[in-house]
Amino acid sequence: MEIPVIDFSKLEGEERSATMSLLHQACEKWGFFMIENHGIDTYLMDNVKQLVNQHFEANMKKRFYESELPMSLEKKGNISITDWESTFFVWHRPTSNIYEIQGLSKELCKAVDDYIDQLIELAENLSELMCENLGLEKSYIKEAFSGSKGPSVGTKVAIYPQCPRPDLVRGLREHTDAGGIILLLQDEQVPGLEFFKDGHWVNIPPSKNNRLFVNIGDQIEILSNGMYKSIRHRVMAEKDGNRLSIATFYNPAGEAIISPAPKLLYPCHLRFQDYLNLYSKTKFAGKGPRFESAKTLANGH
Repeated sequence: MEIPVIDFSKLEGEERSATMSLLHQACEKWGFFMIENHGIDTYLMDNVKQLVNQHFEANMKKRFYESELPMSLEKKGNISITDWESTFFVWHRPTSNIYEIQGLSKELCKAVDDYIDQLIELAENLSELMCENLGLEKSYIKEAFSGSKGPSVGTKVAIYPQCPRPDLVRGLREHTDAGGIILLLQDEQVPGLEFFKDGHWVNIPPSKNNRLFVNIGDQIEILSNGMYKSIRHRVMAEKDGNRLSIATFYNPAGEAIISPAPKLLYPCHLRFQDYLNLYSKTKFAGKGPRFESAKTLANGH
Protein backbone atom coordinates (compact mmCIF):
# COMPACT_ATOMS: atom_id res chain seq x y z
CA MET A 1 0.00 0.00 0.00
CA GLU A 2 1.73 3.14 -1.22
CA ILE A 3 1.21 6.24 0.92
CA PRO A 4 0.27 9.40 -1.05
CA VAL A 5 3.15 11.82 -1.65
CA ILE A 6 2.32 15.46 -2.43
CA ASP A 7 5.05 17.25 -4.39
CA PHE A 8 4.64 20.94 -3.56
CA SER A 9 6.83 21.94 -6.50
CA LYS A 10 4.04 20.75 -8.82
CA LEU A 11 1.55 23.25 -7.39
CA GLU A 12 2.98 25.81 -9.80
CA GLY A 13 2.42 24.97 -13.44
CA GLU A 14 0.65 22.41 -15.57
CA GLU A 15 0.48 19.68 -12.91
CA ARG A 16 -1.32 21.82 -10.32
CA SER A 17 -4.77 20.37 -10.98
CA ALA A 18 -3.57 16.76 -10.69
CA THR A 19 -1.59 17.61 -7.52
CA MET A 20 -4.60 19.30 -5.92
CA SER A 21 -6.71 16.25 -6.78
CA LEU A 22 -4.12 13.96 -5.16
CA LEU A 23 -4.13 16.13 -2.03
CA HIS A 24 -7.94 16.01 -1.86
CA GLN A 25 -7.96 12.22 -2.18
CA ALA A 26 -5.26 11.89 0.47
CA CYS A 27 -7.27 13.99 2.94
CA GLU A 28 -10.56 12.26 2.08
CA LYS A 29 -9.52 8.61 1.71
CA TRP A 30 -6.36 8.36 3.82
CA GLY A 31 -6.23 11.13 6.43
CA PHE A 32 -2.43 11.15 6.13
CA PHE A 33 0.23 11.69 3.47
CA MET A 34 3.81 12.80 2.89
CA ILE A 35 4.95 16.08 1.36
CA GLU A 36 8.18 16.81 -0.47
CA ASN A 37 9.75 19.93 -1.99
CA HIS A 38 7.91 21.81 0.75
CA GLY A 39 10.35 24.70 1.05
CA ILE A 40 11.56 24.06 4.62
CA ASP A 41 15.32 24.56 4.92
CA THR A 42 16.78 21.04 4.88
CA TYR A 43 19.88 22.03 6.84
CA LEU A 44 17.59 23.39 9.55
CA MET A 45 15.58 20.13 9.62
CA ASP A 46 18.76 18.06 9.99
CA ASN A 47 20.14 20.40 12.64
CA VAL A 48 16.96 20.21 14.75
CA LYS A 49 17.00 16.40 14.63
CA GLN A 50 20.69 16.24 15.53
CA LEU A 51 20.33 18.66 18.45
CA VAL A 52 17.26 16.86 19.82
CA ASN A 53 19.09 13.52 19.69
CA GLN A 54 22.02 15.08 21.52
CA HIS A 55 19.67 16.49 24.15
CA PHE A 56 18.12 13.06 24.68
CA GLU A 57 21.49 11.37 25.14
CA ALA A 58 22.70 14.04 27.58
CA ASN A 59 19.55 14.82 29.56
CA MET A 60 16.75 12.28 29.07
CA LYS A 61 18.11 8.80 28.38
CA LYS A 62 19.49 7.95 31.80
CA ARG A 63 16.40 9.29 33.57
CA PHE A 64 14.11 7.24 31.30
CA TYR A 65 15.87 3.92 31.84
CA GLU A 66 15.98 4.51 35.59
CA SER A 67 12.24 5.26 35.73
CA GLU A 68 9.52 2.91 36.92
CA LEU A 69 8.45 1.90 33.39
CA PRO A 70 11.59 -0.07 32.38
CA MET A 71 11.66 -1.66 35.84
CA SER A 72 8.06 -2.83 35.38
CA LEU A 73 8.94 -4.24 31.99
CA GLU A 74 11.78 -6.28 33.51
CA LYS A 75 9.14 -8.10 35.58
CA LYS A 76 7.68 -9.21 32.22
CA GLY A 77 4.25 -7.82 32.89
CA ASN A 78 2.14 -6.59 29.99
CA ILE A 79 2.04 -2.79 30.37
CA SER A 80 -1.13 -1.83 28.53
CA ILE A 81 -1.80 1.64 29.96
CA THR A 82 1.64 3.21 29.65
CA ASP A 83 3.59 4.51 26.64
CA TRP A 84 7.26 3.65 26.02
CA GLU A 85 8.35 7.20 25.21
CA SER A 86 10.48 10.04 26.56
CA THR A 87 8.98 13.44 25.71
CA PHE A 88 8.75 17.15 26.27
CA PHE A 89 6.27 19.67 24.84
CA VAL A 90 7.00 23.16 23.50
CA TRP A 91 4.45 25.94 22.95
CA HIS A 92 5.18 28.32 20.05
CA ARG A 93 2.01 30.34 19.43
CA PRO A 94 0.41 32.49 20.64
CA THR A 95 3.38 32.66 23.06
CA SER A 96 6.52 30.53 23.33
CA ASN A 97 7.84 28.74 26.40
CA ILE A 98 10.90 27.15 24.79
CA TYR A 99 13.45 29.20 26.73
CA GLU A 100 11.74 28.25 29.99
CA ILE A 101 12.22 24.49 29.52
CA GLN A 102 15.00 23.28 31.75
CA GLY A 103 18.04 21.72 30.09
CA LEU A 104 17.47 22.88 26.51
CA SER A 105 20.53 24.49 24.99
CA LYS A 106 20.26 27.95 23.44
CA GLU A 107 21.43 26.40 20.17
CA LEU A 108 18.53 23.92 20.20
CA CYS A 109 16.01 26.63 21.14
CA LYS A 110 17.17 28.88 18.31
CA ALA A 111 17.10 26.04 15.76
CA VAL A 112 13.58 25.01 16.79
CA ASP A 113 12.33 28.63 16.67
CA ASP A 114 13.70 29.07 13.14
CA TYR A 115 12.24 25.74 12.02
CA ILE A 116 8.81 26.54 13.48
CA ASP A 117 8.70 29.94 11.74
CA GLN A 118 9.03 28.15 8.41
CA LEU A 119 6.73 25.29 9.41
CA ILE A 120 3.85 27.61 10.35
CA GLU A 121 4.01 29.15 6.87
CA LEU A 122 3.80 25.65 5.43
CA ALA A 123 0.88 24.69 7.70
CA GLU A 124 -1.05 27.79 6.66
CA ASN A 125 -0.29 27.14 3.00
CA LEU A 126 -1.57 23.59 3.45
CA SER A 127 -4.71 24.87 5.18
CA GLU A 128 -5.39 27.19 2.22
CA LEU A 129 -4.99 24.30 -0.24
CA MET A 130 -7.43 22.22 1.82
CA CYS A 131 -9.91 25.10 1.78
CA GLU A 132 -9.59 25.40 -1.98
CA ASN A 133 -10.34 21.70 -2.39
CA LEU A 134 -13.32 21.97 -0.04
CA GLY A 135 -14.74 24.97 -1.90
CA LEU A 136 -14.19 27.32 1.05
CA GLU A 137 -12.57 30.74 1.21
CA LYS A 138 -8.81 30.12 1.40
CA SER A 139 -8.50 31.65 4.88
CA TYR A 140 -11.47 29.75 6.33
CA ILE A 141 -9.47 27.22 8.41
CA LYS A 142 -7.05 29.83 9.74
CA GLU A 143 -9.89 32.15 10.72
CA ALA A 144 -11.88 29.29 12.29
CA PHE A 145 -8.80 28.28 14.30
CA SER A 146 -7.96 31.82 15.40
CA GLY A 147 -8.82 33.14 18.81
CA SER A 148 -7.91 36.69 19.74
CA LYS A 149 -4.24 35.91 19.07
CA GLY A 150 -4.41 33.47 16.16
CA PRO A 151 -4.19 29.67 15.98
CA SER A 152 -2.39 27.63 18.63
CA VAL A 153 0.88 25.94 17.65
CA GLY A 154 2.89 23.48 19.75
CA THR A 155 5.37 20.65 19.29
CA LYS A 156 5.62 17.28 21.00
CA VAL A 157 9.24 16.14 20.92
CA ALA A 158 9.44 12.39 21.53
CA ILE A 159 12.10 9.72 21.59
CA TYR A 160 10.91 6.13 21.56
CA PRO A 161 13.93 4.41 23.13
CA GLN A 162 15.21 0.93 22.38
CA CYS A 163 12.89 -1.52 24.10
CA PRO A 164 14.03 -4.96 25.31
CA ARG A 165 10.47 -6.37 25.20
CA PRO A 166 8.49 -4.61 22.45
CA ASP A 167 5.89 -7.38 22.62
CA LEU A 168 4.80 -6.14 26.06
CA VAL A 169 4.32 -2.41 25.52
CA ARG A 170 3.36 0.21 22.91
CA GLY A 171 5.58 3.15 22.10
CA LEU A 172 2.33 5.17 21.95
CA ARG A 173 -1.16 3.68 22.24
CA GLU A 174 -3.82 3.91 19.51
CA HIS A 175 -5.44 7.34 19.19
CA THR A 176 -6.54 10.10 16.84
CA ASP A 177 -5.13 13.60 17.24
CA ALA A 178 -7.43 16.14 18.87
CA GLY A 179 -6.33 19.19 16.90
CA GLY A 180 -6.01 20.40 13.32
CA ILE A 181 -3.05 19.77 11.02
CA ILE A 182 -0.09 17.76 12.29
CA LEU A 183 3.32 18.02 10.59
CA LEU A 184 5.81 15.36 11.61
CA LEU A 185 9.57 15.55 11.30
CA GLN A 186 10.54 11.95 11.99
CA ASP A 187 13.40 9.51 12.13
CA GLU A 188 15.24 8.60 8.94
CA GLN A 189 16.11 5.06 10.00
CA VAL A 190 13.99 3.62 12.83
CA PRO A 191 10.36 2.66 11.98
CA GLY A 192 7.43 2.22 14.34
CA LEU A 193 4.64 4.60 13.28
CA GLU A 194 1.48 2.85 12.04
CA PHE A 195 -1.88 4.18 10.76
CA PHE A 196 -5.13 2.19 10.55
CA LYS A 197 -6.63 2.04 7.06
CA ASP A 198 -9.20 -0.29 5.49
CA GLY A 199 -9.08 -2.66 8.43
CA HIS A 200 -5.29 -2.96 8.52
CA TRP A 201 -2.38 -1.25 10.24
CA VAL A 202 -0.19 0.47 7.63
CA ASN A 203 3.51 0.86 8.39
CA ILE A 204 4.73 4.43 7.88
CA PRO A 205 8.34 4.21 6.71
CA PRO A 206 11.06 6.49 8.09
CA SER A 207 11.16 9.81 6.25
CA LYS A 208 13.73 9.88 3.46
CA ASN A 209 14.83 12.83 1.32
CA ASN A 210 13.60 15.43 3.83
CA ARG A 211 9.96 14.52 3.42
CA LEU A 212 7.51 15.61 6.10
CA PHE A 213 4.64 13.39 7.21
CA VAL A 214 1.23 15.05 7.62
CA ASN A 215 -1.95 13.80 9.24
CA ILE A 216 -5.35 15.30 9.92
CA GLY A 217 -6.75 15.89 13.39
CA ASP A 218 -10.29 15.71 14.75
CA GLN A 219 -11.00 19.42 14.27
CA ILE A 220 -10.42 19.28 10.50
CA GLU A 221 -12.80 16.31 10.33
CA ILE A 222 -15.41 18.33 12.24
CA LEU A 223 -14.87 21.50 10.19
CA SER A 224 -15.09 19.56 6.90
CA ASN A 225 -18.32 17.86 8.05
CA GLY A 226 -16.60 14.48 7.88
CA MET A 227 -15.24 14.88 4.35
CA TYR A 228 -11.63 14.81 5.60
CA LYS A 229 -10.75 12.16 8.17
CA SER A 230 -8.67 11.92 11.31
CA ILE A 231 -7.27 8.38 11.48
CA ARG A 232 -6.25 6.18 14.39
CA HIS A 233 -2.53 5.66 14.68
CA ARG A 234 0.05 4.26 17.08
CA VAL A 235 3.77 3.85 17.61
CA MET A 236 5.21 0.39 18.09
CA ALA A 237 8.12 -0.09 20.47
CA GLU A 238 11.28 -1.19 18.67
CA LYS A 239 14.12 -3.41 19.83
CA ASP A 240 16.74 -1.84 17.58
CA GLY A 241 17.42 1.88 17.78
CA ASN A 242 15.76 4.99 19.19
CA ARG A 243 12.99 6.52 17.07
CA LEU A 244 12.83 10.31 16.85
CA SER A 245 9.49 12.10 16.44
CA ILE A 246 9.03 15.89 16.30
CA ALA A 247 5.29 16.47 15.79
CA THR A 248 4.06 20.05 15.39
CA PHE A 249 0.36 20.73 15.87
CA TYR A 250 -1.35 23.57 14.00
CA ASN A 251 -4.46 23.75 16.20
CA PRO A 252 -7.41 25.95 17.02
CA ALA A 253 -6.94 28.46 19.82
CA GLY A 254 -8.38 27.29 23.11
CA GLU A 255 -11.36 29.63 22.84
CA ALA A 256 -12.06 28.89 19.16
CA ILE A 257 -15.51 27.45 18.44
CA ILE A 258 -15.25 24.69 15.84
CA SER A 259 -18.24 23.44 13.87
CA PRO A 260 -18.86 22.15 10.34
CA ALA A 261 -18.47 24.87 7.71
CA PRO A 262 -22.04 25.87 6.76
CA LYS A 263 -21.17 25.64 3.08
CA LEU A 264 -20.38 21.93 3.50
CA LEU A 265 -23.65 21.03 5.24
CA TYR A 266 -26.56 19.43 3.39
CA PRO A 267 -29.93 21.18 3.58
CA CYS A 268 -31.78 20.22 6.75
CA HIS A 269 -35.13 20.88 8.45
CA LEU A 270 -36.78 21.34 5.06
CA ARG A 271 -40.29 20.07 4.20
CA PHE A 272 -40.07 17.51 1.42
CA GLN A 273 -42.92 19.22 -0.46
CA ASP A 274 -40.91 22.46 -0.50
CA TYR A 275 -37.94 20.55 -1.89
CA LEU A 276 -40.16 18.96 -4.55
CA ASN A 277 -41.41 22.39 -5.58
CA LEU A 278 -37.80 23.54 -5.97
CA TYR A 279 -36.86 20.31 -7.75
CA SER A 280 -39.63 20.71 -10.32
CA LYS A 281 -38.05 24.00 -11.40
CA THR A 282 -34.42 22.83 -11.36
CA LYS A 283 -34.58 19.11 -12.21
CA PHE A 284 -32.25 19.40 -15.17
CA ALA A 285 -29.87 21.86 -13.54
CA GLY A 286 -26.97 21.01 -11.24
CA LYS A 287 -27.68 19.41 -7.86
CA GLY A 288 -25.23 21.70 -6.03
CA PRO A 289 -27.04 24.98 -6.74
CA ARG A 290 -30.35 23.28 -5.89
CA PHE A 291 -28.99 22.24 -2.49
CA GLU A 292 -27.79 25.80 -1.86
CA SER A 293 -31.26 27.11 -2.69
CA ALA A 294 -32.77 24.47 -0.39
CA LYS A 295 -30.56 25.71 2.45
CA THR A 296 -31.93 29.20 1.92
CA LEU A 297 -35.48 27.85 2.02
CA ALA A 298 -34.75 25.91 5.20
CA ASN A 299 -33.53 29.11 6.84
CA GLY A 300 -36.85 30.74 6.11
CA HIS A 301 -35.74 33.00 3.24
